[in-house]
This record gives sequence, structure tokens and C-alpha cells, in this order.
Amino acid sequence: MHRLAQLDLRYVWHPFTQMRDWLREEPIVIVSGKGARLWDAHGKEYLDGNSSIWTNLHGHNHGRLNAALIRQLRKIAHSSALGLANEPAALLAAALVQATQPIKPDPSNSHGPLAKVFYSDDGSTALEVALKLAYEYTKRTRGPSSHPRFLSLQGAYHGDTLGAVALGHIPLFRRNWNALVFKTDTVMAPYCYRCPYNRARPERADARAYRQCRWECVDAVAARLQRQQRMRGEPYAAFVVEPIIQGAAGMIPQPEGWLQRVAELVRASNILLIADEVMTGFGRTGLPMQESYTAAQAPLFACQHEAVQPDLLCLAKGLTGGYLPLAATLSTQAIFDAFLGRYEEFKTFFHGHSYTANQLGCATALESLKLLRTNASLQARRRLQQALADSLPALWTIPQVGDIRQVGLIVGVELVRDWTTRQPFDLREQAGIRVCKAMARRGVLTRPIGNVIVLMPPYCTTPRQVRQMIQVLMEACEEVFGPASRGRRKQRAR
Repeated sequence: MHRLAQLDLRYVWHPFTQMRDWLREEPIVIVSGKGARLWDAHGKEYLDGNSSIWTNLHGHNHGRLNAALIRQLRKIAHSSALGLANEPAALLAAALVQATQPIKPDPSNSHGPLAKVFYSDDGSTALEVALKLAYEYTKRTRGPSSHPRFLSLQGAYHGDTLGAVALGHIPLFRRNWNALVFKTDTVMAPYCYRCPYNRARPERADARAYRQCRWECVDAVAARLQRQQRMRGEPYAAFVVEPIIQGAAGMIPQPEGWLQRVAELVRASNILLIADEVMTGFGRTGLPMQESYTAAQAPLFACQHEAVQPDLLCLAKGLTGGYLPLAATLSTQAIFDAFLGRYEEFKTFFHGHSYTANQLGCATALESLKLLRTNASLQARRRLQQALADSLPALWTIPQVGDIRQVGLIVGVELVRDWTTRQPFDLREQAGIRVCKAMARRGVLTRPIGNVIVLMPPYCTTPRQVRQMIQVLMEACEEVFGPASRGRRKQRAR
């Protein structure tokens, strides 16, 4: 066993990991990376199939990001944002405000565009900022005696700090902390593959036939908003949503038009809209392939696909291109103005972090944003999106593949016990974990969400590397579920 692995096993406590299982075998210790490739302490090469947990955009060890980081390091690594400003934070804030403007007007938005940037450290803290801002804004505009509440979707996950946990509705991530968090309301999420109204039904191996959707999932949101409006003193401060696709819920896409319809309902109820684009931001949701965009025009955020302008926008993960922890919460001018006043009124937003607006993170993020606006990056994202679309249909031949969900550069492959009935595997069987371990042995690294295999490679990933990932996933399924699945695959493919 490598010495680094021994040190890890002896001293490190890993996130979201059952450490009893972890301690049973030698872990993979990553020591270097280049592009879409990673190398471990033994020199074995891997493809980064999930962008190092959804953070890396342009590839590892990127020349321009390295240079930007070094340039800033030669000036200063960090100075406080409490009472001081700094160069890269100011430049990045201006660039983020510009990048998040709607590509098309949002007719339902009367609150104005995003105008201000509050920096924090990661996705959870970006949501904490948004929660506090929305809560206090609602009290200041609806009266101090009000008790604002929050609404989010079934299966929602918005982070692990307590405010973010309160917004989440995945039992595994919340039930242990129920006594510590405030109550929030939940509403039906659009999950077409498991639609309770049976609007989506797989008919054959390579396609899904949809019955006429009557938007019951939108009606559920409308009913919930109307019900809360009748409750005196408990208005909703905000509706919180991951736009276009829910990540930790299982890479669940929202049907086209859902976000826009729900945003209109939220606006009509005079409620703030908080968009959690921690995972979906910075180009992850791809490009409409039928439309032509220049690098300067292409949508970088999920909300822009449906011309929805949130009141608060939370960013992290890919913000620095996968280099450093940095987050941002963008707000409208109206929300910012609610915190203005004389010193003795104490309207200040009393919130902050020691490393808020860290110069190294901001300088790297600014360079990453510039990279996204290059023609080379635009073409790379187009190629990757098309390569995934071309390669994924091969997975329909696997009997345990119930659904394949692609949104831009994000893929979720849901494994089931029986694809004809959509019967899921029990989580205790660790079907997703076992498949990902088999993939790692074949040189592709990713991490499942329950029974959903996630593929979200860096934008520099080549079509050949995409095909390799898909082939490895197929081989891993054969290893886990048995070679007899070969004949069943052929039967299903027909």
C-alpha cells in the first residue's frame, strides 16, 4: 500500500463516506492531473468522469488559469473584504453581473436585473447568504411581525450548512438534523421518468413515449402558493430551485417550459425567486443545438435558457474553473437597497467570512469567465454535448438502464432492477457504488447519486474520451450485474 494511502486511512475523515467501508481497502490517491486525465500515486491514469465533483470546467492544470493564479500570487494572496476592497473582486463582480443578464427579456420580472455580488466560500454558504437576504427583505417589505417561510422542491438539495439543509428534502441528508433546522415547505418536483400521473412511459429500448402532459406539477406549485397566501403572517420569502435540472436529486431534468411557468406563478404571488446554479452555472446546461450563438452571446446559466431572471442567484463549484473554493450570491438592486440606512438604524447585512472575496479565487474566476467567452471554449462545449448525445444511446441496450437523462453537458443514467416496470434497486444493494467502483478499476472516475451514475466531464474532454467512458460504463454494468445480461441486452435492443 502506498504511504500516502496509509496516511489517509489513518488520519482523514472523508465527506459523504461510510468510513468503515473506506478503511477496508486502499484508496485512490490523486497526485496530478492534466486536461480530462488524472493520475494516482501509483501512476495509474484515469478519466475524470464527473469534473472532480462537478467543479472543473476547462480541464486540470490549465495554462491560462495557472498563469492567472500565479500573477495574482505575485501581488497578494488575500486581504480582508471587511472595510477594504480589492482589484480582482471588483473586476469579477462586474463581469458576473454582465454575464448573468437575461439573453431574452423576462416578462414576469418586475424587480429588475441582478446588480450586486456578495462573495462567500462554497455552494452552501452562497445559499445561506440568499436565505438571510430573502428572509430579512421580506420582513422589511411586509412588516416586522411577519414570519417568512421558504418553499423548495421534493428531492431538493442545496448544501450542508443548516440553512441549506432546511431547504433540502432528501431524507438521508436531512433527517438527522431535523431538530436543528427551521421548517420549510416542499412541493412536487417534475420527475418525468417517475411521473405519478404516468405521463412518461418507456416504450422501447432507445426512446421514451410521452402521453400528453397536463402540467400537474405546475398546478401543484400554484396550489401551494395559493394556500400559503391565505395564511396570515406567514408569507413565503422565496421559492428556491435548481433551474433546468436537479442535481443531487438524481440529475432530474425539468421539462421545457416548467421553469418559466413556475417563475410566472412565483412573481404573481409577490415572492422572491432564488436560483441555485451552484451545479448548473457556467455552461453546464449546454447550448440549444438548433440555435447559433457567438461566444459572447451563448447562455452560461440555466435560467437564461428559459428567459427567467431570478432575484437571487447562487454560484460556486465551477466559478473558479475548479481551482479554489469561492462562491457568489447575486441580488437585485431592490434587495440591496432594503439594507441601506443610517448607521444607527442597523440595517447592515450582518454576515461575512474571513476569506470573503479572496484575491486568488477572484483572479482565477475572472480568467475562467474570460475562457468561457472564447470561441475555442464554445466549440469545445458544442463538441462535448454532441459527443455525449451520440454515445449515450448505446446504453439503452443494458437491461438495468431505466432512464438516460442528458441536459447539455450533464448526464444521469438511472439503474433499475427491471426497466419494463422501472422497479428501483434498494439503496442497501449499492448498485450505483458497485458500478462506479468497477468503472474506477477500468480507468474512469465518477461518483453515483444513489442508483444514478453521473457523467459530467470537463469541457476539454474529447469525443474519443467520451466513447471510452460509455464503453467503461457498459463493461462495469456487465461485471456488476452478470455476463448473462449480454443476451438480454440484445433482446431489448431489438
